[in-house]
Amino acid sequence: MIVLLSKNASMNNRRIAATLLLCLVLLVCSSTTTTAFQSSPKSRTKVASISITTNHHHQYNHQYLKKKIPTRTFQTTIEEQKPQQRSSLVQLNANANNNNGESTSTSPTMEPQVYPQRWTQLAYLSLLALLSDWICFSVAASPSTFESAFAGHSAANLIDIFLFTNVASCFFVTDIVQKFGLQRAIQGASLVMTVGCWCRSGFGFVHDWDGGLVPVAQALGINDYVTGGLAAPPTIAQDGSLVSYWLILVGTILVGAAQPFFQCTPPMLSATWFASNERATSTAVALNFNQIGIATAFLVGGSMATSPGGLEDYFGLIACLCSVVTLGTLLQFQNAPPSPPSTSEIEKLQSGHVEPPFLESVQKFFKTPGFIFPLLAFVCSISITNIVGAFIDEVMTRGGITDQFQIDLAGAGFELAILLGGIVIGGYVDKTKEYKKVTLACIAATAALVIPLGLTEHAVGQEPLLLLLALLGLGMAAGPVQPINAELAVDVTYPGDETAVESVQQIGGNLISALLVPVAEYAASQDYQILPQSPELASDIRGDVVLLTVLAGLTLLVFSFFDAPLRRTLAEGGGGEVNGEGSGDDTFSTTMGISKKKELVSKE
Repeated sequence: MIVLLSKNASMNNRRIAATLLLCLVLLVCSSTTTTAFQSSPKSRTKVASISITTNHHHQYNHQYLKKKIPTRTFQTTIEEQKPQQRSSLVQLNANANNNNGESTSTSPTMEPQVYPQRWTQLAYLSLLALLSDWICFSVAASPSTFESAFAGHSAANLIDIFLFTNVASCFFVTDIVQKFGLQRAIQGASLVMTVGCWCRSGFGFVHDWDGGLVPVAQALGINDYVTGGLAAPPTIAQDGSLVSYWLILVGTILVGAAQPFFQCTPPMLSATWFASNERATSTAVALNFNQIGIATAFLVGGSMATSPGGLEDYFGLIACLCSVVTLGTLLQFQNAPPSPPSTSEIEKLQSGHVEPPFLESVQKFFKTPGFIFPLLAFVCSISITNIVGAFIDEVMTRGGITDQFQIDLAGAGFELAILLGGIVIGGYVDKTKEYKKVTLACIAATAALVIPLGLTEHAVGQEPLLLLLALLGLGMAAGPVQPINAELAVDVTYPGDETAVESVQQIGGNLISALLVPVAEYAASQDYQILPQSPELASDIRGDVVLLTVLAGLTLLVFSFFDAPLRRTLAEGGGGEVNGEGSGDDTFSTTMGISKKKELVSKE
């Protein structure tokens, strides 16, 4: 690393080293934070262990705080529940915590509890999301290199195959998570993604390592197999040992099938592990961390994948990093905390709610008042960010920024702004539950900030600084709409399946984005003149910017009619029945939550 950062190193190597150093710093900070939480004296509480059996006949050791949860018998036995109910429902007998055999109160009093492990959960899901989109767009920064190495195959087609596989996999995520639980689903998907990465890379990238794995691979015959491909003539450049295109294709499909498990589960992770005043922030981090993967693809891929040999090393680097994260996921990622983090989760467990299959959930969602509004806002946001990211080169070039590295940095800044905006604005929503006001403000700002990306005032000319500021502001405004409205959709459909809700949004967002990309590409070639007769006011605007502005404007208009009760906020005593707004107070008794829910249902 020090050699790469030295003055004698090439610019590309310094860029690579700087990127890897940043990733290392982030990992160290995350690990340090988690360790600090876990070592805090306040987090160490004496607990009572209760061994229970689920319907899968696996023994789990559930730790319930003696001071927090009085002994009582829940209404529904554990045998009637599924793993997606997060393992906190257990039938306790009347004297489980009473050594003298006296019966204790059956009042349904249970206080929410959060655990330091939630940060580890969030870190792994975020890193897996980062890696999945990095792999998806790994060849986007160097399409010519890929197409020269694999004649007759385009980088764009490979990305399309990935995205279509992603959409197809979204239909199965919910049912798989319900059957096997969050832990096994995420661990299994991470393994599938790792296998896909090694299919794409092979072992030829270690040819420069003295000794290394090459002798082992050659002795086992692995390297020859992966270089030759699936009994098909390899299409590789003469100066490299890339795997065949068919293994690239198989690996891409495997990663595309795994990605929805990281994209559709953040709301479920937030509901399972995080308190009600942390959920929007945690969902924003996990849901938008894939944007950092896209930025990494442009920064690292643009530097490394300049030749077939560099492309091979690039794929190998991704495979190694994915293996490390997957190993950590297998060792540290857990299914659920010992007890629920919020009163809404407590109520869901005590009510004996069982999630229906995915298709039944979808039908129920579209019949739920208010569900369509956050879906439209989510689709609008993801479409705008995807289109701007896809045409970032053209956007920057027509604004006066032509250096490729500067364009890559601008694109990385845009993706980072999406993440930071989600954290900052999501934190505000966590405290206030003002989903509607915040969403309307973000969409309005998005519509305004899109315009400078394609507007040129003739009297002033190109304005690179204004363009860059508008791009970063757009990321800050448009990015948070996705996690905020993912949480809003979960809130209005409570106690519906969080993974099913996000699967619907991801399917809709990716499909609409795929349909709008060619439309935006055509519109970008159209240039509309504004006040050409006035030299002082004359300007022109590109068609793609007009398209995105109209999309944001229509979404703003439709979303202004949102007026649905926040069912989950009601269960937590938040008063979420007025225009989709409510407080984030989580000091609400379970009994009152159940009564309010019954009152709400009776009104419908």
